[in-house]
Amino acid sequence: MCGIAGFLESQRSHSQDPSSVLKNMGKAINHRGPDDSDVWLNKSSKVGFAHQRLSIVDLTPAGHQPMRSHSGRYTLVYNGEIFNHLKLRSALEKKGQAPVWKGHSDTETLLAGIESWGLAKTLQKCIGMFALALWDEQLQSLSLARDRMGEKPLYYGWQENTFLFGSELKALKAHPAFKSEIDRDALCLFMRHSYIPAPDSIYQGINKLMPGCLLTLPFESRQYQGKPHIESYWSVADTAQQCAHPFEGNREEATIQLESLLMDAVGQQMMADVPLGAFLSGGVDSSLVVALMQAQSSRPIQTFTIGFHDERYNEAHYAKDVAHHLGTEHSELYVTPEDSMEVIPKLPHLFDEPFADPSQIPTFLVSQLAQQDVKVALSGDGGDELFAGYHRYQFTANTWNKLAHFPQPARQFIAKNITRISPAGWNKVLNILPSFGHLSVTGDRLHKGAGVMSSTSIEGLSLGVASLWQAPSDVVINATEPATFYTGNLLNMDGLNNIERMMLLDLLVYLPDDILCKVDRAAMGVSLETRAPLLDHRVVEFAWQLPMEYKIHGDDSKWILRQILQKHVPRTLIDRPKMGFCVPIDQWLRGPLRDWAEDLLDETRLQQDGYFKPAPIRKRWKEHLSGNNNWQLSLWNVLMFNTWIREGN
Repeated sequence: MCGIAGFLESQRSHSQDPSSVLKNMGKAINHRGPDDSDVWLNKSSKVGFAHQRLSIVDLTPAGHQPMRSHSGRYTLVYNGEIFNHLKLRSALEKKGQAPVWKGHSDTETLLAGIESWGLAKTLQKCIGMFALALWDEQLQSLSLARDRMGEKPLYYGWQENTFLFGSELKALKAHPAFKSEIDRDALCLFMRHSYIPAPDSIYQGINKLMPGCLLTLPFESRQYQGKPHIESYWSVADTAQQCAHPFEGNREEATIQLESLLMDAVGQQMMADVPLGAFLSGGVDSSLVVALMQAQSSRPIQTFTIGFHDERYNEAHYAKDVAHHLGTEHSELYVTPEDSMEVIPKLPHLFDEPFADPSQIPTFLVSQLAQQDVKVALSGDGGDELFAGYHRYQFTANTWNKLAHFPQPARQFIAKNITRISPAGWNKVLNILPSFGHLSVTGDRLHKGAGVMSSTSIEGLSLGVASLWQAPSDVVINATEPATFYTGNLLNMDGLNNIERMMLLDLLVYLPDDILCKVDRAAMGVSLETRAPLLDHRVVEFAWQLPMEYKIHGDDSKWILRQILQKHVPRTLIDRPKMGFCVPIDQWLRGPLRDWAEDLLDETRLQQDGYFKPAPIRKRWKEHLSGNNNWQLSLWNVLMFNTWIREGN
């Protein structure tokens, strides 16, 4: 795990020494790799790489980057891990294509593979998580690549005559050509999702490379083309189309085959020359990963959990029970609201661009806890998206099945009449109706439901359910919301059922741009490498081959994962409602964070900043303070952006 950055200058527009510029770009992301650093410039000094190393595999100087290939043709900077790199070495050796190895780093393996097979074919052979930049001296071309599922970040873009790239925006901003011009259209996306989906970023002219993609900037006619060529070497959307339901075995055969795949994926991801552990929440996914780790280890695995004194948010005791049963070396930390709130000022720097998933706070705290004892931590990320673990999948699909029976004009009429009564008014009505006593129906939820009743597809309904602001362009000044996979008819999802469609959208958008982004920034902020074995692409491909009844069976979501887990952990330790990983932002905004929030949501300051229309924001703030509405998440979006922008971004 490391940090990479660099540039290609078609024409230099500044007077600074290029080597010093590269060093500054590297220093900006020193937290991603504090163990070693270096820079490289080509002969013309128009192409440069910076690398910050977090030493995990081959701690010797033989793993030092930037690294040149044995022939001298290629120079590479790379962030991540190739878990099957020893097998790739063996394949090269059998064909007589291996060089005389200088060390045992996967970086050296990557370069040897590229020399023998080419970049695209090498990436297709790799099992891993990575972001890389490659300079081809012979073709005078720059290539960037990102792993299949988007575990590792990579930003890029032209700023005047300079093409910049880096693991985080901090590195790009350290280059004198960078212009910090806010993309208001991308801000609309942030207000809807709480994050900015790829390929957009918060800055104009800067994009995120999509997962599974290879970018090439070739040299032609003595100048570089303005627009890079981007191709996909692997696609989860294509995988969903090609693999949907071909598995013909029974449940027992599917369980055995998946367990074998997972055991291998976990075993490969335990490769490290430094201390290694795992995050453990006590849920299905993390418990399964830890169980398979412990099954392959002769020593107790180190596990880490964050606990909260508020039982509504606390899962630590469940994790402790699982850890005790498996025999891990378990560490837990119960944090106070004060501990959590101390993290908030760090968030703008940690996340680089506006990011407002409140679970960013406990994710940082558990990373901080783990980093005290280990340098690598495995997680259970990906299980919900691959094996239908979110309750909203069934809820949204059932809702759509009912809504689709009603003509759209009728749904619009019903929605209009629901919104005639305020959320507070609905709460009063619902409180006196005994039949609603056992349901979590509120005026807020009725209004949100009314807002999505006019949806014309399951994708539209799913987007509406997940949206924090239903019409962000009505809140952001002078902005038009860009198309996404949810809205732009960019996907062919023929043959997929409604739940599979939502799962695919999450794998394309929510997982890489929220979940994996959150874990990467929080962990790398304390120089901790994280790995997600459930996202091994072989597991992803097999998961899409399974019929839905192997994922949702009766009342069990993630049914097949539970079958594997119960071989290691009793069901009584796992069977409970899904809680999530969050903090009581709603209460904090009415209590200890009220003055901080009031300052950021001040009407005059909102007007002066010029990004948001104050009226809808002030309305929600007043309603939230009254206790009649819970607007914590939509307000958290505004607060996180305003905190970010006022930190000088």
